[in-house]
Amino acid sequence: MKIVEVKDYAEMSEKAAQYVIAKVKAVPNLHLGMATGGTPKGLYKKLIEDHVKHGTSYRAIKTFNLDEYVGLPPHHPNSYSYYMREHLFHHITIKQQNTHIPSGMATDLQEECQRYEKLIDDHGIDLQILGIGANGHIGFNEPGTSFQSKTHVVELATSTKKANARFFSSTEEVPSYAITMGIASIMRSKEILLVASGASKQHAMKQLLQGEVTEQFPASIIRQHPNVTIIADRDALMGTNVSSTYIHL
Repeated sequence: MKIVEVKDYAEMSEKAAQYVIAKVKAVPNLHLGMATGGTPKGLYKKLIEDHVKHGTSYRAIKTFNLDEYVGLPPHHPNSYSYYMREHLFHHITIKQQNTHIPSGMATDLQEECQRYEKLIDDHGIDLQILGIGANGHIGFNEPGTSFQSKTHVVELATSTKKANARFFSSTEEVPSYAITMGIASIMRSKEILLVASGASKQHAMKQLLQGEVTEQFPASIIRQHPNVTIIADRDALMGTNVSSTYIHL
């Protein structure tokens, strides 16, 4: 595990973008696993800026999103399909048919989970971008999720709904269910890039780096992945004791 300590959110976003851009340039048909939420927005903004300035091509790139809310159509402003279009896809040269997001509107959700898992299996993910929830969730895999889980429907924890309520008018409007890649699905990625920022992630980062590997803290499993890079700012890493593993990009 490689840990990159940066000054703040802006530097985290810049370093993470440089990392992704280098991968895209090295492998033009890279398969990227995408995350949503507040943390990756800066990363995506930097990818767009680079695309506009330097013309980095995404024409052969394929993307696979971690999750989607159940019950929100793709045009809903709080769906992750809408998020990805607004914060990245509409601003770079990526083909729509190469962007993959589970459907929260599927008539048969279990069938949709199986379809999406097969899609991941058939293509493989080269680099999975992850954030981390305050309770240790990755994707929407809440505490207690089996490390062997594949793409599935999950009921969101109260803490997760509260954290995501800032994107809605109220906590009550946050959907109660989502489709998410499972933990085993995420762990099959060839490489993981986890980004974290802010004091609100201190406890999660300390648990991730120094706690036990347990299903009660889903993110802990990435310590068993052979190729992980973490880019986190000082506030998120405060209180951890991992200086010996710090590197600089």
